[in-house]
Amino acid sequence: MTRLHPAFDWQEVARRALQSRFLDELEENDLVPQGQVTYQFSARGHELGQLLISQLLTRPFDAASPYYRSRPFMLGSGLTLTEALQADMARAGSFSDGRGVGVVFNLPRRGRALVLPMAGDVGSQFTPAAGWAQAIRYHAQVLGDETARGSIGVVFCGDGAVATNGFWSALTIATTLKLPLLFVVEDNGYAISVKGPHQTPRANIAANLSGFANLQIWDGDGTKPAETAVLVETAVNFVRGWEGPGLLRLTVPRLSGHSSVDNQAYKSDEEQAAEWARDPIPAIREYLAAGMPELDWDELRAEAETAVLAARDEAIAAPQPDPAQITRFAFAEPDSPQQVGGLVGAGITPKGGAAVSHPPDPRRINMIEAVRRTLEVELAQNPRCLVFGEDVGFKGGVHAATLGLQKQFGDGRVFDTSLNEEGIIGRAVGMAYAGLLPVPEIQFRKYADPAAEQINNLGTIRWRAANRFAAPIVVRIPGGCCKIGDPWHSVTSEVTFAHQPGWKLAFPSNAEDAVGLLRAALRGNDPVIFFEHRAMLDAAWARRPYPGDEYLLPFGQASILQTGDDLTLVTWGAMVERCELALQEVDASVELIDLRTIVPWDKEVVLASVCKTAKCLIVHEDIALGGFGAEIAATIVSEAFLDLDGPVERLAAPSVPVPFNTGLMTAVVPTVEQIKQKVVGLIAF
Repeated sequence: MTRLHPAFDWQEVARRALQSRFLDELEENDLVPQGQVTYQFSARGHELGQLLISQLLTRPFDAASPYYRSRPFMLGSGLTLTEALQADMARAGSFSDGRGVGVVFNLPRRGRALVLPMAGDVGSQFTPAAGWAQAIRYHAQVLGDETARGSIGVVFCGDGAVATNGFWSALTIATTLKLPLLFVVEDNGYAISVKGPHQTPRANIAANLSGFANLQIWDGDGTKPAETAVLVETAVNFVRGWEGPGLLRLTVPRLSGHSSVDNQAYKSDEEQAAEWARDPIPAIREYLAAGMPELDWDELRAEAETAVLAARDEAIAAPQPDPAQITRFAFAEPDSPQQVGGLVGAGITPKGGAAVSHPPDPRRINMIEAVRRTLEVELAQNPRCLVFGEDVGFKGGVHAATLGLQKQFGDGRVFDTSLNEEGIIGRAVGMAYAGLLPVPEIQFRKYADPAAEQINNLGTIRWRAANRFAAPIVVRIPGGCCKIGDPWHSVTSEVTFAHQPGWKLAFPSNAEDAVGLLRAALRGNDPVIFFEHRAMLDAAWARRPYPGDEYLLPFGQASILQTGDDLTLVTWGAMVERCELALQEVDASVELIDLRTIVPWDKEVVLASVCKTAKCLIVHEDIALGGFGAEIAATIVSEAFLDLDGPVERLAAPSVPVPFNTGLMTAVVPTVEQIKQKVVGLIAF
């Protein structure tokens, strides 16, 4: 009798593999044609390695970041058959409550790995996994949690994903920091219809990375039980030693199309026959027959089929999601805390504060010092808070907002990153899942564009996980026109962020507001983009006394800087100063409103003012076409139309980038004189 590899429960492997196979076949053959499942991804051929890995991930901080062909791993990690089918049928009670694609997984820990929420983008799973791996080490080395030692992160992908920027970003992070992260590449030779040589030279990422520093590599056949078991156990045990990351490449066949709408016409009959000859299910049966001759395979197969059919009936009987609940969990709800992620998910109640200023001294500080001092206070009070980004460490940031913080708190809590914004935001997501408060810095607004995929996905985590998970982080982004401008360092484009569901957006105009809004973000439970306008960082107008260590401004509360009856002037950011200067030259009663936050924005204050003045001008630095001013104008026209005594006007930039020449920049960004003329003209209308 052949001795089975002792690290694994082989009967469970067989049972789960058969269940996974029956699920795929049931969906492909019955549920998709019936219309019960509209979008199906098969894992046929990928079962073996995933199930073996799932059995080894039992440490307290073990977590996995899967992809759309990872359902066998999910079954091994505790996902029930009914939940699997409910997800594919988009029913209530599934892990997204019908909001996400059925194979876009998430799963709080059920005795095995915590499954990090994935997204539908290929390659977006990598950097959150790197962030989780870094957070494991943070828990052990900074927070002193010894239960974290030996835990690892695992990230799964197909061979196509190794061409994505997320893969290379995570690989850089993991190898430079020697993180406990295992990359598992399930190489089936195809990315939909595109063959491996188009993804990576020689179609073998393991061979190509053989000289990559700080990376241990294993490469083998993922359809042979004995070989796969040795590879999996060796790889997991190595990464558990915290000597560095590893990459395990397993070659497997893809026995179905990419999805239910793919007929694999691009494969020849010979290619498909060769793939079926490598089906791991018969190989598992043969392996168990040699090591467990008493096992009745036919009985095991019948039990698996019966269980899948029973789950089908339960899933079909499950109710449809309630459309009335569709907007729930776009943001945090105080009475419904998330299960995983952020301080709240870790069972910690964030501190509060009050919008009452108690300046310890009357000295006026600039916005840079306001940001730095607030970060210093929150770092000191919250050991789970950490600050990172390009040049934020010893240099103190290119804008000097983190100067001295690394020396004070150490490079485990304030540290530099590789030059990759996707990696900066993506790793922050993984850290937030692990109960930390990441505060990444993006050096300039335009530099956030490479992270657009992670930013978009992050904002919707709570919503698409039906409040199981959330990733509250605070992203600091300087930007806007300063004394000089250019198309890359002077962008505002706040409307881009306002259009990303799930994000709050702060846009302070002065040092006091910066303190209050940044503290509210750092003590909140939602992801926040905190915009630091470059022109205001050291502007004399923006200087205010430091309002105290507990000063906190709630989001969505505008500031009425001066009252008036003739016109409502709405603005934010650097335009607040220019509007105030313009009004000094206008002989009229104008109500000046600084929104302070864009999401949420204080609609009530604006509408109340417009109802009083009957006229409104909106001024912002961003491009007028599709700018946030259009949202405000549309709301006023919709909800205060009968109170208007003139058109709702906007003053903003034309649809061109910010130019480098100072004179040209003046022709783009609204000036004090232009604001004054617009105010006078609208009042006279």
